[in-house]
Amino acid sequence: MVRMDIQTVVVGGGPVASLIVLRTRKPNADGSFTQLPIRIGAVEATAISMGVDGAHGGRPMTHDLLASTIEALGAKVSHVVISDVEGTTFFAQVALRTDSGRAVQVDARPSDAIALAVRVDAPLFAEESVLEAATLPDFASVEKDEEKQELEKFHAFVEGLSPDDFNATH
Repeated sequence: MVRMDIQTVVVGGGPVASLIVLRTRKPNADGSFTQLPIRIGAVEATAISMGVDGAHGGRPMTHDLLASTIEALGAKVSHVVISDVEGTTFFAQVALRTDSGRAVQVDARPSDAIALAVRVDAPLFAEESVLEAATLPDFASVEKDEEKQELEKFHAFVEGLSPDDFNATH
């Protein structure tokens, strides 16, 4: 399992899909981060955003109710795992630990699992197999690499110039 953080939540509407992008907590060897985009519903995106921002809507939302119920039953959310992907459908597990030490895994949609995790400050993970199957490149580091390559080409060009190259009589 790889520790993940929420990078971006896009709350869509109408024809625009909602999306959450998770990224690895630790950078790869080249300094880039692995990104995991997951398409989610607009309601769930709003719930995740509210949880991240610590916003409360006055009355408990579904994920607040679930967190309170888990606590009232003598358990806590130990972590959430994005456990599998089939095509464009992702699967998650909510890992619970009871006061007696019993571990329980509950199947969940990733959006619900993440919305719960942000409310109870539980860590997010993704299985390596999910990252291998469904990640995006770190476009920021790709852009940096391209800039570096262009700069190296320019330096090589400048170093190859001679005073004769500036002679206007050619």
